[in-house]
Amino acid sequence: MHKIRPESTSSGYRFSHHSGKKVQNGVHGEGRRLISLLSDNNGGALEREERVSMELTDEVLKSMEVGMAFRDYNGRISSMDFHRTTNHLVTASDDESIRLYDVQNAVCLKTINSKKYGVDLVCFTDNPATVIYSSKNGWDESLRLLSLNDNKYLRYFKGHHDRVVSLSLCPHREYFISGSLDRTVLLWDQRTEKAQGLLRVQGRPAVSYDDQGMVFAIAFGGYIRMFDARKYEKGPFDIFPVGGDNLEANVVKFSNDGRLMLLTTTDGHVHVLDSFRGTVISTYNVKPVSSKATLEASFSPDGMYVVSGSGDGSVYAWSVRSGKVACWASTDTEPPLIKWAPGSLMFTTGSSELSFWVPDLSKLGSFAGIK
Repeated sequence: MHKIRPESTSSGYRFSHHSGKKVQNGVHGEGRRLISLLSDNNGGALEREERVSMELTDEVLKSMEVGMAFRDYNGRISSMDFHRTTNHLVTASDDESIRLYDVQNAVCLKTINSKKYGVDLVCFTDNPATVIYSSKNGWDESLRLLSLNDNKYLRYFKGHHDRVVSLSLCPHREYFISGSLDRTVLLWDQRTEKAQGLLRVQGRPAVSYDDQGMVFAIAFGGYIRMFDARKYEKGPFDIFPVGGDNLEANVVKFSNDGRLMLLTTTDGHVHVLDSFRGTVISTYNVKPVSSKATLEASFSPDGMYVVSGSGDGSVYAWSVRSGKVACWASTDTEPPLIKWAPGSLMFTTGSSELSFWVPDLSKLGSFAGIK
């Protein structure tokens, strides 16, 4: 059975408000006036200043803008991941760097270069001091467990023979899954170098664990296949068709409460599904992406909204209930990566720069007097 968490993420968030401007160490924008939007639930202490309570609504989402940006990258950001319980963010870039950020204080803590292997996808383990990342050099498709504290490899995971295009870590456990253009999905235990399982697929796979780590999904060829993580060798316990959309899957994700899933495809479709019945609830359309790009989308913490990139570089937001909420145009011509911060009124986009999007209080009637 597909088990879910008994309660959904709370829709109420507290945050501190800043009005100062800051340009330092490649950081540009309106400084820290709104960067401290992480909730106490996320493990970060809020700064001792004026605090307000806010929940995510259409109005709040429409008001969101870039509150801070790091513009010191020498290539496009290829991947990023928030740690589940700390205020840390990690990014991977085409400039062959891995960067660790303290989001609460809006600083880059460390830059690690991977010149020999390159870096493509990166994910935190449960330990915020270690990450797993994939290569981007075209000759070694191993995954690597890296200590961020001392820049040492703790383990190599060899098994794929082509580029790894999807990576998902099991919450609360030491397992992870990877999908590759070699048309295999491998199941791993961080404590051993050899893959623990292999599933063959008929296309480019997108993979994801649910928030409980009890179920994982593999999407390809117009279908999402649902597996019990404890009995995956028995095959999928359910298969969901996705509205006749047979183009390449890019990203598959679960909402925090496990009730919804989203799937993006290269033709610019963002599908939202009921993860129990497999019915398509909504399909949102953006500009298609090239075969070398990734159309990424992300649920808000409460699962009520979806934000997505687009093939023309724009950022879109939708209400799962009512449809389109906002669109932010861009001069970029490639789809940005996009991640919503856990338990927070903030999402990030990654292109040739890293941007933090937060509500603009001046656009909100209830908070217009706060500066």
